[in-house]
Amino acid sequence: NYQPIGDVVKQMSTASVAAQVEQNQRAFQKQDCIFVGKKRVLGKKGSGIRDTRYYKAVGLGIKTPRTAIDGTYVDKKCPWTGSVNIRGKLITGVIKTTKMKNTVIIRKDYLHYIKKYNRFEKRHKNTPVHVSPAFRVKVGDEILAGQCRPLSKTVRFNMLKVIRAAGGSKKGFAGYSLDVRHDARQSSRDVKQASRMSLIKKI
Repeated sequence: NYQPIGDVVKQMSTASVAAQVEQNQRAFQKQDCIFVGKKRVLGKKGSGIRDTRYYKAVGLGIKTPRTAIDGTYVDKKCPWTGSVNIRGKLITGVIKTTKMKNTVIIRKDYLHYIKKYNRFEKRHKNTPVHVSPAFRVKVGDEILAGQCRPLSKTVRFNMLKVIRAAGGSKKGFAGYSLDVRHDARQSSRDVKQASRMSLIKKI
């Protein structure tokens, strides 16, 4: 069946697979394992979720997100709906940058022992991690990432779950107003001035 819309002829397909996929790129988005040209047969029951959506379990006791099963996104680098397997290391870190598309930078703080001085020094490592569209993350979230094949020049890890979401601001006195801070500074100045005057009197 064809329905003319102005100069464009739109085909009304009986398969609803293509309609269930987000078309937010210039190229046609589809999962490699799903055939979108399937015709509906009369008298046959409707297709299940496995016929219209491909997903798998990554193992390691990680639960498959509901958004990966019921979602409409297409991401070939997603560990649940793409062609990426998780193997190797598991790392945790706090998200520092979310400026890239589907990629974040996580920071891992650790201590390095210096044998000569019998002391520890602070060190950190920044690691780029691919984030599937199944997740919504922000700066400050602590996440778990698993190692996979190289996804780009620098990305070798894939996000698996959020360990702890970001809380409020950790800066002290962040909730105080400027007037309260000014009063606190003024009172500290008064105390210092009084102590100086008492010393002068003793001398």
